[in-house]
Amino acid sequence: QVQLVESGGGLVQAGGSLRLSCAASGRTIRTYTMGWFRQAPGKEREFVSAISWGGDSTHYAVSVKGRFTISRDNAKDMVDLQMNSLRPEDTAVYYCARGNGLRFPALTPAEYAYWGQGTQVTVSS
Repeated sequence: QVQLVESGGGLVQAGGSLRLSCAASGRTIRTYTMGWFRQAPGKEREFVSAISWGGDSTHYAVSVKGRFTISRDNAKDMVDLQMNSLRPEDTAVYYCARGNGLRFPALTPAEYAYWGQGTQVTVSS
């Protein structure tokens, strides 16, 4: 079993920045694709970003490309999401997830086996 715990969410004004972190325990995540998803009230969970097991490849949703940066530290079993130039439409609960394997990019929730509890990000206008 893998436990994923997100942190770093909060309230920020439009144009501001937040850095989300995801810490894994139980089993290593270093040989798996990792991803971030988000879910706003009344909407389906949507893909935000993914990073390959070695960290050499990344993929972003069109809506966040150029503003968000995903990174990982396999030695620490951690994945981060740096979010800049935040917009009110970025408001959502953000989830960290471990992929089912090496497949990259993995863009749908079904391709992820383990999920964190989520962290709330609220961007005010």
